[in-house]
Amino acid sequence: MASALTWVHPDTPLPPAEMARSNPPGLVAAGMDLGIARLTEAYRKGIFPWFSEGDPVLWWSPDPRMVLMTDELHISKSLGKKLRQIEHLQNNGQFDVIVTTDLAFAAVIHGCATRGHPIGAQLDGQPDSSTWITPDMKSAYWQWHQAGDVHSIETWVNGQLAGGLYGVCLGRMFFGESMFTRTSNASKIALVHLVRFLEHRGVTMIDCQMQTDHLASLGARSIDRAEFLSHIRQAVDEPGFVWPAGWIDSIGQCHQDLPSGVVLNLTDLSFFSYDESP
Repeated sequence: MASALTWVHPDTPLPPAEMARSNPPGLVAAGMDLGIARLTEAYRKGIFPWFSEGDPVLWWSPDPRMVLMTDELHISKSLGKKLRQIEHLQNNGQFDVIVTTDLAFAAVIHGCATRGHPIGAQLDGQPDSSTWITPDMKSAYWQWHQAGDVHSIETWVNGQLAGGLYGVCLGRMFFGESMFTRTSNASKIALVHLVRFLEHRGVTMIDCQMQTDHLASLGARSIDRAEFLSHIRQAVDEPGFVWPAGWIDSIGQCHQDLPSGVVLNLTDLSFFSYDESP
């Protein structure tokens, strides 16, 4: 008979990821706490939350784990052509397409919740991509973003938000959460710029959580949990770095001031905010 699921109270630590259940696979514990301290503890242990609205917070650590090594990013011929076009136009002062970071976090997480999909695949018995980013999750990650550990990457086309992604950065480790796109390749363009940005800062691995063909096509691969945990336990303790808000160029450098003449439609995004827990 299967052992009882561990229930964690606010004053008790999460079990180690190695204690994840085999049925459902990867489930570590359940609880109600989504505070920053709990989230930080979880990610440092290789665990993340995933649950439906109205359910307890379920904590997961899948095995195997899909990751993208920043030096293994695969760019298709068509995507590479698009990226070269963007670079050429930007070098000539044209910024019809521009990638930014932390300029529209709330709008990105809203886009992921309503039109996006998780970075990784669906977990057995867990909510689909239209429901898993609950209001509680949006509020929790908004507060964590305000605290400086959660970041968004945004792709803009003609001043409009076209796609993006968000994730958690601890030390020299980036944990991808979700992405969305409204125009062709917008989330892929964001991911490429993120990888180049992270490479400049000594981040070698992006956690993608679960296996998908989409991520595999971009160079992501599965590793076993033990290898994943061994990497993150070192990476999260490495010195962190300043993550500025601004625009990211084709080689991954971040510039805090937008190029001359670039206007982004931030006004229409102002209603996306999560100042208080619901």
